[in-house]
Amino acid sequence: MAQVKSLTQVSQVALTLRAVGGLSTAEIARAFLVPEATVAQRISRAKQRIKASGAEFRMPPQAERSARMAAVLCVLYLIFNEGYTASSGAALYRVDLTTEAIRLTRQLRDRVPDNGEVAGLLALMLLTDARRPARTGPDGGLVPLAEQDRRLWDAKAIAEGVALITRTLASAPIGPYQLQAAIAALHDEAARPEDTDWRQILALYELLQTIAPGPMVTLNRIVAVAMVHGPRTALEQLATAEADPALAGHYRVDAVRAHLLDLAGDLEAARTCYRLAARRTLSIPEQRYLESRAEHLTSPGRA
Repeated sequence: MAQVKSLTQVSQVALTLRAVGGLSTAEIARAFLVPEATVAQRISRAKQRIKASGAEFRMPPQAERSARMAAVLCVLYLIFNEGYTASSGAALYRVDLTTEAIRLTRQLRDRVPDNGEVAGLLALMLLTDARRPARTGPDGGLVPLAEQDRRLWDAKAIAEGVALITRTLASAPIGPYQLQAAIAALHDEAARPEDTDWRQILALYELLQTIAPGPMVTLNRIVAVAMVHGPRTALEQLATAEADPALAGHYRVDAVRAHLLDLAGDLEAARTCYRLAARRTLSIPEQRYLESRAEHLTSPGRA
């Protein structure tokens, strides 16, 4: 998200998400962590500018291509994200969106094979989508990464993604999508959760936070901090991070806090936070998972 910096670019991305991804105004707002009314205004203004300027489909001037490419990658990234974890509704994911995002990113890479960030984004999508077969149980319930049956992961997609990001990191300037792909590769290459190289993941998040800061990067980095330095250190950092207006009242803050409190052994506080997160999310599978975590902490032997 940090790669799309100006309001004009944000408006263009929002409008394109409506046109290409078919995302609703509410889904786009949740992706940008802004009010729905704000997105509606930006889409309206973007349409007015296009109409007033008589914009046409043509290659942009060389000076504008970097910014235009950043906007295109952001669109593809957000379409994939909404498909991989739907922000609302009864389904955890939408395969139509993830499939289309991967297809379009492959086409883009065919046209700009030397662009490291395009390759990084494709690798990130492949490495992330490879876990999809293990993300839900027989009842359709969400299965967290640490509890997934890794034998179900798509080994072919992982191999392609790892090879792609390995080549790209060695040959192109490092960018945010490449760093995220490298993190995904470390998760995918771990045969067991305890084999995960959390120190390297934390180092990559530190670098990502430097070159492309954002609220979700902050939360993911804090989880990595917990795995390396312990949950109490991570809880202190979370208390500071939630001052960001984009995270105020966001269910993911409550979910991360619940996880950290659980790790720290504060089960009563963890239950409260899991239930608060469940009330705040609009995703039914996530609601059920968060409620189940709270219930698990009330079972005999845990409380």
